Amino acid sequence: MTVTGGCLCGAVRYEIGAAPITTRVCWCRLCQHIGAGSGTVNVCFASAATRIQGELRDYISVADSGNRMHRRFCPSCGVHLFSEAEARPHLIFVRAGTLDDPEIGKPLASIWLSEAPSWACIDQELPQFDRQPPPAG
Repeated sequence: MTVTGGCLCGAVRYEIGAAPITTRVCWCRLCQHIGAGSGTVNVCFASAATRIQGELRDYISVADSGNRMHRRFCPSCGVHLFSEAEARPHLIFVRAGTLDDPEIGKPLASIWLSEAPSWACIDQELPQFDRQPPPAG
């Protein structure tokens, strides 16, 4: 399987030669900032299978889980593409909206629901976690 995607302006493109490990909708406050008020849909892949072309900027922060995170975005159009936890360098999380085929990003769980606003649209059919679930992969 080959998964492709990129940012809005096309300055960053990526190719992943592996199937997704999992996909989650995250409602932590940081993801709400990135998602302009909504949660973000994040598709987990093996980092080793990922090839990125183009310049990225890196915003480093500590997530509510306690993990030191690298959130990478296109400096031209500002689109967030990737998140990586220093504690799990073998995994990369790709924002589902940047996939060329958005069907690949179908969520399998909702996480950090303890921080979701009361008006959040949460799929009741998906497994739900109030905070950080066990690590993927």
